[in-house]
Amino acid sequence: MSLIFVLAFLVGPPAVLLTVIGPPLRGWPTSEQLRAWLQQPLTEETLTAGLAIGAWLIWLLVAYTVAIRIIIRLRATTAWLRRMPLPTPLQATASGMAGAAVFGVTTNTVTTTPPEPPQPAATGTATFHDDTAPDDYRDQAVREDGVTVTGGWLPRDVAEQVTAAAALIWLRRRRDYQPHPTQPDDTDLTPLPPTVTAVQAALADSPTPPPPDENAAPFEALPAGGVGLTGPGTLPVGRGLLVTAILAGQRHSSTSLIVTQATLALLLGPAAETLGRRLPLTIVDTVDEAAQLLQPAGPVTGEAIPGQRQGGTSSRHGHRKIVLLNDHDGNEQQLKHLAETGTAAAALVVVLGEQPDGPNWHAGSTGYLRDPHHPDMPGPRLCILDWTATTDLLTVIASPGPAPAHPDSGRPPLPYAGSPELPLPRQVARHEPTRLSTASRQRLHLRVLGDPQLLIDGEPLTIRRSAGLQVLVYLAIHPSGADTAQLTDAIWPGLPRHSLTGRLYTALSDLRSTIRTASDLPVIDHSDDRYRLNPAHIEVDLWQLHATIHQAAATLAHTATAWQTVLDAYPADLATTRTWPWLDPHREATRRRVIDLCATLAAKEPDPHRFLQLLQDGIHIDPYNADLHGLAGRALIDLGELEAAVELQQQHQQSLLRVGLDSEFSPRVSFTAPDAGR
Repeated sequence: MSLIFVLAFLVGPPAVLLTVIGPPLRGWPTSEQLRAWLQQPLTEETLTAGLAIGAWLIWLLVAYTVAIRIIIRLRATTAWLRRMPLPTPLQATASGMAGAAVFGVTTNTVTTTPPEPPQPAATGTATFHDDTAPDDYRDQAVREDGVTVTGGWLPRDVAEQVTAAAALIWLRRRRDYQPHPTQPDDTDLTPLPPTVTAVQAALADSPTPPPPDENAAPFEALPAGGVGLTGPGTLPVGRGLLVTAILAGQRHSSTSLIVTQATLALLLGPAAETLGRRLPLTIVDTVDEAAQLLQPAGPVTGEAIPGQRQGGTSSRHGHRKIVLLNDHDGNEQQLKHLAETGTAAAALVVVLGEQPDGPNWHAGSTGYLRDPHHPDMPGPRLCILDWTATTDLLTVIASPGPAPAHPDSGRPPLPYAGSPELPLPRQVARHEPTRLSTASRQRLHLRVLGDPQLLIDGEPLTIRRSAGLQVLVYLAIHPSGADTAQLTDAIWPGLPRHSLTGRLYTALSDLRSTIRTASDLPVIDHSDDRYRLNPAHIEVDLWQLHATIHQAAATLAHTATAWQTVLDAYPADLATTRTWPWLDPHREATRRRVIDLCATLAAKEPDPHRFLQLLQDGIHIDPYNADLHGLAGRALIDLGELEAAVELQQQHQQSLLRVGLDSEFSPRVSFTAPDAGR
């Protein structure tokens, strides 16, 4: 109606004026007409001409306004169309059918498959979200939460297991580190792959979910016995199944994965050869070998099958075996035989392709599965990953080995905290007279060892935004400052930088406003696109720890006093209550500097009892380090405390087992417990 009204207003008045009065201008007036108009201006003819000219001017004004609005709308529509994601064919079909239903168009009854639930817009981000199913599924209240990363989507349970695997990486590095007095080796403190850090960041500040059911077996949503997967999401879902099955095998002792060599190469590409040997799975060459592994006799006897290559998990009796292969691995008869064997052995056979004489489900590009025989039933959503994301995740799941470093994580090692390479700002000592004005006599102290807090005159200041607190801790770790790119990459991994500048400015503005309400001291300086903490206005316990370690390392005598000073300055690990992924390398580097000093002072200590006490203090700081335990065990044996040495070693092994690590490590100093009968 609005369009009809506008068109009528634009077309109607000109038509009436042209019909009744004629064109607005028939030519320029002559001198005689002008003279007559000046002598008698108000005549019927002049009034009619004046009204016609006014009507034409009003019409021109309206036409100009409409033209401007149309141009603005066209520009806005063009910009929107550039950003609008195009609908998939299924979504377009569903939209057309929904429009026909709304307008009451009578159509013949046809059987249609419901569209897949839409996937969130791919922004290259890692976010924790709740995906609500479309209207067709809302009656069944289908809701699946997970983490979206660049190159895929992970269910919440899988994301939690990835985070746990990443934590094991850092625990393994703590176990294997050998303290060195002068030349510490921090080459292993490279950040984890980007996909892993994105998952960690997405779960860092999200609400803690209820503990998962340890008895719940994975892949319960798939048909019993096996299924074939077809559709555009076959390979992404296959990669997700590979990662999910390996994680499930580490979490559930009754699950193991069997995959063919061709399928592994199809899913991982060139990385299949290097990663395959380090993964806890069984690799076979043919479908017949997979069928033999499903036979009851094979797992019981434990006999090796020719051509079988195992990455760490063998098939054992009572295990739920998952077989992953593609439809080109064997002929129709071999696939049928494998399906029958899998059904008899209660195994799950997943074929990436069409399975002969078996259920075949459609795998969408967003990870949703659909059973063609039950189109109205909502299908499950499985993990989907591209090649890069899969390689990143498998890198942290795989056993340690000489794997190449990730191209995006090859950063230089962290500087030694006690070396002159790390600039330590000079801070105003407590006993020195302050240089601040009378109106600003407040003491600001940033505590990052333990629970991060900003203290003003000893009172903690509440920082509302997690990003603001991360900025403070990051600048405390980097006294020389950090630019916008470094801050955004650390706080929001996986997100494009151009979309984060405003978010960083908002966090910094809120942080400065919060500090300004309690103190007028400028805490954060900004110059040359670098942000720094002002050492003249704020004290940082981490800076004081670095200075204390540097002074203690130069101590030639009074090692007990120097060590006690360091212990007092190191009450807890760096930001121990926070799980921000960028913290892990810096937290471990700080801990290593403390135990490095412990080894340095212990080497200078002539008293064997004091030597042992220093090592025990180092073990208290890092209870997982194998080298410190080996040195302490050797010291106990030298003192004749054989039982204490054995007990110390057993406690270390139990500590490693509690966190999921083994004790397969040879420290620099090892010892052998004496025979029990001697």
